[in-house]
Amino acid sequence: MLDILYRDEWLVAIHKPSGLLVHRSPIAARDERFAVQLLRDQIGRRVFPAHRLDRGTSGVLLFALDAAMAAALGAQFEARTVAKRYVAVVRGHPPEAGAIDHPLVRKLDAIERRHGVGAGRRDALPEDEDDDSAADRPNTEGAAAALPALTHFRRLATVELPHAVDRYPTSRYALVELTPETGRRHQLRRHLKHLSHPIIGDATYGKGRHNRLFQTLFGCQRLLLACTTLTVTHPATGALLNITAPLAEDFGAVLRQLGWDAAVVTG
Repeated sequence: MLDILYRDEWLVAIHKPSGLLVHRSPIAARDERFAVQLLRDQIGRRVFPAHRLDRGTSGVLLFALDAAMAAALGAQFEARTVAKRYVAVVRGHPPEAGAIDHPLVRKLDAIERRHGVGAGRRDALPEDEDDDSAADRPNTEGAAAALPALTHFRRLATVELPHAVDRYPTSRYALVELTPETGRRHQLRRHLKHLSHPIIGDATYGKGRHNRLFQTLFGCQRLLLACTTLTVTHPATGALLNITAPLAEDFGAVLRQLGWDAAVVTG
């Protein structure tokens, strides 16, 4: 059973667990469980996701209960009037606060590449999937343009562990709060990589040695990124709707072992 955080006659929000896809996708053809399907079966109604969370990200996921409400919510996301708060564990000690204003080339999935979306005048190459450097190059004929992407961050807690990774005798990590203003695909993960403080557990943009250290020390098998708050204007009532989710148990267990559980609340 999915944990329902909010429900009325127009909307329903769940606490999506890490590892669960939002909807069926040819990219993960072997997967048999999806948030859309599970929630539909649980409440006995068709549901329309208002936004997406990566498979590895846990936290607040909002659905509309009809197409009109879904369109109204989508307009809010498009207009950047939705407030989102995430927390993440990252490698290193970033500055106390700042903004990552770094345009991102649209990240294509396997299905889009297969149909030639954004591929330009040549077939897409594997490295195109994470070509952040293209944001710093002038756009050329047939190339995908970099889109504006802005993420604010705030450091909540730090730790230094007596374990050697890479060339250093100790390893430093931080808990950060992230508030994105835009919603590009994999924006937070790509922005933290750009900042040289990748998120722990990120197999695509992170560092395998640090991910494996967290697996060994804390039994962590997930991406340490969670959406803890989503604030929207209710499309039917006009009221400000603030939906919060506690950290999933597997995420919270890591923070407790690092002595950070209170930082998420007080931060």
